[in-house]
Amino acid sequence: MSVSTKQFGVTKDGKTVTLYTITNKNGMSLSAIDYGANVVNLFVPDKNGKLDDIVLGYDDVAGYEVNGCFFGAMIGRHGNRIGQARFTLNGKEYELEKNDGENNLHGGTPGYHKVMYQASTTDNSVTFSRVSPHMEQGYPGTLNVSVTYMLTDDNEWKLIYKADSDMDTLCNMTNHTYFNLKGHDGGVITDHTVKIRANGFTETTDDLIPTGTVIDVTGTPMDFREKKIIGKDIDADYKPIIAGGGYDHNFVLDKAEGKLEKVAELSEETSGRTMEVYTDLPGMQMYSGNFINGENGKGGTVYTRRTGICFETQFFPNSVNIPNFTPCILKAGEKFESTTIYKFC
Repeated sequence: MSVSTKQFGVTKDGKTVTLYTITNKNGMSLSAIDYGANVVNLFVPDKNGKLDDIVLGYDDVAGYEVNGCFFGAMIGRHGNRIGQARFTLNGKEYELEKNDGENNLHGGTPGYHKVMYQASTTDNSVTFSRVSPHMEQGYPGTLNVSVTYMLTDDNEWKLIYKADSDMDTLCNMTNHTYFNLKGHDGGVITDHTVKIRANGFTETTDDLIPTGTVIDVTGTPMDFREKKIIGKDIDADYKPIIAGGGYDHNFVLDKAEGKLEKVAELSEETSGRTMEVYTDLPGMQMYSGNFINGENGKGGTVYTRRTGICFETQFFPNSVNIPNFTPCILKAGEKFESTTIYKFC
């Protein structure tokens, strides 16, 4: 196992960006940059041992400095949506950036995927860390935050999030990597098969803000408890599907609270690749890339609608404003730690 480094370019404000690449004994490799802790490449063997890069991304720093689709992105301080871009904590109301209609999406400005991190390595991991100042993005508390990307010889990509704060704050970090098991240039993912261990999903308003109600997946296009081709119901005449333009929904995972368990599986027949998803968090957003629109990506590839799919492990969106949802509040002085694993078979 080894970690190599090379220069990836320079940001528009003159900061040198380094690309870190972890390679395991099977030839699988993960590359990420210290600008935004963005994942740039993930090479995984297919059924014949051929390595392909299976994540969407860019060839240079300039792409990641724009990155409106959040390719490979580290997301924080709060992933997903907060309704009306506001919340109340300890009796005080905080207002956030309205960057998704009237709502807040993925934390706000500066996005955690558009700031520089300090990097440290072991023989099979790279850790990106930084200090998020008090009131950055509108959130209280100075947050010490890190994410570790670890590669194992079992072809697991482990993500370990850690944080602590000097004030009560929100902490709901996730990763927004888009996968395509045929390769990042493999076209649409509607032929992939998905299984999700979830009996319900969170009902939302038309602008995708959870209402607090959990809908049973039985008899709906949201039922992935048995393996199903993504494209089967992706354009169904079903209000939540119409609102999301396809799949863009938080699944209520059927798992023990706080325990690291397998919650989902993605597979694709021609490559023979399967990706298993493990998390200790209560929710997972499956997003089928419905709003990718002519993005100039790696190697001259133009990414279009539904050419990648995300599995964003998380606390439920808008949980801070919904009493019956597990809160994503990090208390002052307490340690937050969470693990997500993408395992390739």
